[in-house]
Amino acid sequence: MNPRRSFLRLATVAVIGLTLVGCTTVGALLGNDVTFTAAQLQHSLNRNFPKHYDKLGGLVSLTLMNPRLSIPPNSNRLRVDFDVGLGALGSDSSQPTGRFALTSALRFDPTTHGLHLQDPVIENVDVPALGGVMNASSRALLNSWLGDYARQEPVYRFDNSLLDKLGARRIGTTQIENGVVVVHLDQ
Repeated sequence: MNPRRSFLRLATVAVIGLTLVGCTTVGALLGNDVTFTAAQLQHSLNRNFPKHYDKLGGLVSLTLMNPRLSIPPNSNRLRVDFDVGLGALGSDSSQPTGRFALTSALRFDPTTHGLHLQDPVIENVDVPALGGVMNASSRALLNSWLGDYARQEPVYRFDNSLLDKLGARRIGTTQIENGVVVVHLDQ
């Protein structure tokens, strides 16, 4: 067989193969779902913590650090464990003095292009400096933070390349299924 003809056939097969791979990627992207793993969400959280909050003119401070995100088996909610530092009357809150955990569903917010906590619930609190339990002021501080965070801060923000690939497709519901976050796309 002619070497030039063999080269042309090989080049043609390679171009067709690359075209098919491109179509497969586009077809997969234009499916009805976009999925995110716990590791992807964890990476996003790592970039956004620690967070420091002062309340009552700095008399009380709260620092949340070291978020650890997981999706428990057979659950439709994710879990996030945090180390928490509490300070009062100007004392330092940058070191962990306890921890707490929350569970939550997720929702997509078109304003931030992000996945936000939806219906978060504080599951567990362990702050030894407070006798291992929360008092009313620390519970109010955590609940205040949690409400603000759920409204304003995404757990994960869609990047521009993903938004460009989605084009005019609308984001539908967001669910946690089989250990991953599934964002359903409307037609």
